[in-house]
Amino acid sequence: MDRVRVGLIGTSGWVEQMYVPSLRSHPGAEVVAVCGRNPEPAGKIAAQLGGARVFADWREMIAAGGLDAVIVVVPDDLHPAIVAAAAGAGLHVLCEKPLANSLPEALAMERAVASAGVANMVLFTWRWQPHWRYVRRLVEDGYIGRCYRARFAFVESTAPGKGYKWRFDGRRASGAGGDLGSHMIDMAHWFFGDVASVSADLRTFVDQSAEAEPPPLPVNDSALIAMTMRDGPQVLVDVSSVTYMADRDCLVTVELHGDLGTIEGHHRFLGAEAGVTLKGARRGDPSFTTLTVPDEYYAGGVAPDAVFDPYVKQSAGVRAFIDAILSGRPASPDFSDGVRVQRVLEAVLNLDKGGRARIQGHRSSVP
Repeated sequence: MDRVRVGLIGTSGWVEQMYVPSLRSHPGAEVVAVCGRNPEPAGKIAAQLGGARVFADWREMIAAGGLDAVIVVVPDDLHPAIVAAAAGAGLHVLCEKPLANSLPEALAMERAVASAGVANMVLFTWRWQPHWRYVRRLVEDGYIGRCYRARFAFVESTAPGKGYKWRFDGRRASGAGGDLGSHMIDMAHWFFGDVASVSADLRTFVDQSAEAEPPPLPVNDSALIAMTMRDGPQVLVDVSSVTYMADRDCLVTVELHGDLGTIEGHHRFLGAEAGVTLKGARRGDPSFTTLTVPDEYYAGGVAPDAVFDPYVKQSAGVRAFIDAILSGRPASPDFSDGVRVQRVLEAVLNLDKGGRARIQGHRSSVP
């Protein structure tokens, strides 16, 4: 195989921002079909991708054949049915995070791709950012020693404002906990392994009920999730969709504290302060110093302050998915990683106020 024929399902602004540039940049990717409910945005995206065929129904797109893989970028409640159909047709699958709105659905998706023997990936984007890859390497090399506690935060302000927002409708999604928290839970797994127990405080600050009929089912727009990892560290996942960010757009923060030192990282997306700052101090140091990411992490001409550069210049995100298919090797992060995150989300969303739960069956259920 020297090319992968892709069917792209979804036509949101995120598709244009992330997926279109990534797919166009890979010589082995050929988008032959685009599916969207509205013909105008679907046609626009198809034109950007070289004139792919346009479908209004994903079922018709899969049934038409001529595909090797599908990319699923639609509201979370639609993921399970699309993935099941795609896997049943023998297609490789990349799915947006979180995998689903419940653990049983996510497990069924994992079983479907495993039974079909197809490559599968969940787009946990932060794993490919050069600065977080470097921080993870520092942790592996013992910079902070034994980790005592960590904080992974992702804050932005998409909940306020008029208009229906499916991410804050409990019938379709799991709020900020699922949207932003899934990324940070995956980061905690990526750094420190599995979660043993979890407690949480989920809040809904913005009333969405006037924005649709029937009114959206209330769901969290801010979440504090406290996790104890199986290997010991305390981890706080701190996410919010009601944090006013002015010109920054979003802020991702990673703080790691161990017996030998501390690392602090901040990634501001846009505005006058856009960019990444990393600082560290080892026990005995009189002050924090800047940690400079080595050039090797910017291979391919990635600019340090360009958020999307890794996904068009390195084997990252969609490009890594295409590379995995072409090489016949597993993709990563895969659906088993998505299920690990879903187990935590399931526990969090089922907690009573002030409750606590243990994470059972943290390993994949697929042999």
